[in-house]
Amino acid sequence: MIDKIYCMSSYLAFRYIEADHVDFKEGLHHQNFVPCSDKEKISCKTSEDIDKSIDKQFEKLKLENKKLGIMLSGGMDSAILASYMRGCDAYTFRFIGGGYQPDELKRAEYYANYYGLNLHYVDISWETVEKYLNDVMIAKAAPVHSIEPQILQAALQAKTDGVDMMIVGESSDLVFGGMDQLLSKDWSFQEFASRYIFTKPEDVLMQSADVHYLFERYRLPNDKIDFLKFMDEVFSIESSGSYFNAFGVAQMNYYDPYARLKMTDPLDLNRVRNGEPKYLIRELMAKKYPEIPVPNKVPMPRPVDFYFKDWKGPVRSEFKRNLDMSKFTGNQKWQMWCLERFLNLIEN
Repeated sequence: MIDKIYCMSSYLAFRYIEADHVDFKEGLHHQNFVPCSDKEKISCKTSEDIDKSIDKQFEKLKLENKKLGIMLSGGMDSAILASYMRGCDAYTFRFIGGGYQPDELKRAEYYANYYGLNLHYVDISWETVEKYLNDVMIAKAAPVHSIEPQILQAALQAKTDGVDMMIVGESSDLVFGGMDQLLSKDWSFQEFASRYIFTKPEDVLMQSADVHYLFERYRLPNDKIDFLKFMDEVFSIESSGSYFNAFGVAQMNYYDPYARLKMTDPLDLNRVRNGEPKYLIRELMAKKYPEIPVPNKVPMPRPVDFYFKDWKGPVRSEFKRNLDMSKFTGNQKWQMWCLERFLNLIEN
């Protein structure tokens, strides 16, 4: 089924095309990421369980005799994975023009040195976007997340170095309670819908589709919403889909050990809401690096604010005229710019 208005609206709202059977254009079919099933996941009650489970996963990977690399940031998740990967190659993003984020780089360098990893820098600039964006959009049959061109660049660089499989720690936030802003309260239905939507389609499109149908699947009595289930089932597809797509374009395998895990006990929201997001991961981090303070959560950096600080906005007829771009974040500007770029690409 072709429904351009729905696809534009879904991408702006959720950063992916939620309906599997709906596409932008005939002959250009998107395929959503399929998360690991709950039955396949290993239950972890303590940080020790997480440690043992990840260690077993790496033991199996080593039997495959593949050269492993890791996407290493300054955060906890990849830092923990580095502890199982002595002697492997690590890849850390640096940004040209958009700020190097020196504190994060220093932490990544510390982790690599601590466990004897061979650290490589992946230098990212606007040229990265220009060089790789069309490839990831055509592969996805949709506009993409702003991290995808840089993931593709890192994958291709690692592939040149002989890496067969890249290790990522992307799923830890979702599995262990790292999305502290979205977990910060028991939301009402409409509050959560308004908070979650990345860019409201009706704010920027001349014609938009109602995307609230997706939230309705998770509606609870008394105007509440099962936001934990929503995140498990919706956010997991969007967030992991970026890695799935970019590594697919690079024709490189990747592996996320956290995606194979689940918590035995229900997430303790009180701990998360009182300054302990990912409390089990924080405990494991303290054991792996006892000499340093546990860092705060660090999202994958991308300098979209820098890239789009002077952007005047979209010009295609699908978008509203004279949008006040000062009201939008860098990530929202990326979505509008990327959607416009995608439409130009598929219609030329």
